[in-house]
Amino acid sequence: MIPGLLIAAPSSGSGKTSLTLGLMAALKRRGVAVAPFKVGPDYIDPGHHAAICGRPSNNLDSWFCSQKQVRETFAASCSGADIAIAEGVMGLFDGVSGADEEGSSAQIAKWLGLPVLLVVDARAQARSFAALVKGFGTFDPDLQIAGLIANRVGSERHAQLLREAVESTPGLPPLLGCLPRSEEIVLPERHLGLVTAEDLAGEHGGKLAAWVEQHLDLEILQTLAANNVAFSLEVTTPAVEQRLRIGIARDRAFCFYYPENLRLLEQAGVELVPFSPLHETQLPDNLAGIYLGGGYPELHAEQLQKNESLRWQIAEQARAGLPIYAECGGFMYLCAAIDDQPMCGVFPAQVKMLPRRRALGYRQVELRADSILGPARTLVRGHEFHYSEVEMPENVERCYRLSRRGGELLGIEGYCSKNVLGSYVHLHFGSNPQVAEHFVRFCLKRQ
Repeated sequence: MIPGLLIAAPSSGSGKTSLTLGLMAALKRRGVAVAPFKVGPDYIDPGHHAAICGRPSNNLDSWFCSQKQVRETFAASCSGADIAIAEGVMGLFDGVSGADEEGSSAQIAKWLGLPVLLVVDARAQARSFAALVKGFGTFDPDLQIAGLIANRVGSERHAQLLREAVESTPGLPPLLGCLPRSEEIVLPERHLGLVTAEDLAGEHGGKLAAWVEQHLDLEILQTLAANNVAFSLEVTTPAVEQRLRIGIARDRAFCFYYPENLRLLEQAGVELVPFSPLHETQLPDNLAGIYLGGGYPELHAEQLQKNESLRWQIAEQARAGLPIYAECGGFMYLCAAIDDQPMCGVFPAQVKMLPRRRALGYRQVELRADSILGPARTLVRGHEFHYSEVEMPENVERCYRLSRRGGELLGIEGYCSKNVLGSYVHLHFGSNPQVAEHFVRFCLKRQ
């Protein structure tokens, strides 16, 4: 059993990420072991969580996974921690539909029994702050909003008006702090969102911690979490007879992985062996397969291109039948070129970067044929988000049937070449844990 909080907001851009990172960093300074989480499919925020907390930040997504799977992920990830801190997604009640709570922070909070800390952008508000919060507090009587944080507060007079508004309105949660506007703590962004933790200077966490420590009472926040203990769930890990070495690309170009995918692979008997396509000229020895995750290969295309030895070796292993699973950035790396910079050439396709977003949203994948991830008709869920497009020849096999959440068919994707599978879709193995098991069995059979 572990205490915890879910940090949510009325809308995106209210300051959830800054508050979450500042709170995690401040607790870490106090010697508190924090288990970090992110609601929704995002990769970048969890990367910042992990950099501060020193442990993976798992995604909690009620469209990807059942309540049972979400609880198992949460429980497994809390081992050895003193407190769980989950960052919400979008607005508190926003999810995949306007009619219900599926995919929302509110649903995850209720599934896990986590009290909500609501951070509100208080710019140009005084008493209206209380009206807004009252609406959020009464919208879902089954949800516990345990405390309020006012963000982007302009002055001490502004803070006093906010406190008066909350204290004079019956039934509101307590206002636990007023965070001033500060340009120093703003996180830089680029085309897929915030700059990744790998590319952000290390002192930023200290600035965020100081910002939180100066304006919030950490003792009260910890007490708030301790008084609302989440559920208890025992997680069992099956015994594994054989460890299978799977190479996994990990560097500034390839850093987008769902930790649950990695946990399920390890649970199925995999030893994940990291390597860097940016810096290492040879693959690790004795690999039974390769996992190429997403990231920003387009920002490092020149350096990737110069590492001809590794590109050639990956292409050679693909021709020899080594199982390789690649998604989004990893898939782009396997193509012939990214904006005319030569890549691995496993797929005879040109990748073109675009000035505008090409795709964004949840995806359901149905396998059209047997593949390294499972037999035909296997269903698995994922997310797609990219600023590029690929010109793939028609003679390359497609083994995915893609659809939106509501079932609308989007087309055929998931490109196959021998035992290589590449796609723009980031799959979440927690939506169908048998995918990880099948990939491991496939790799074993080939040995």
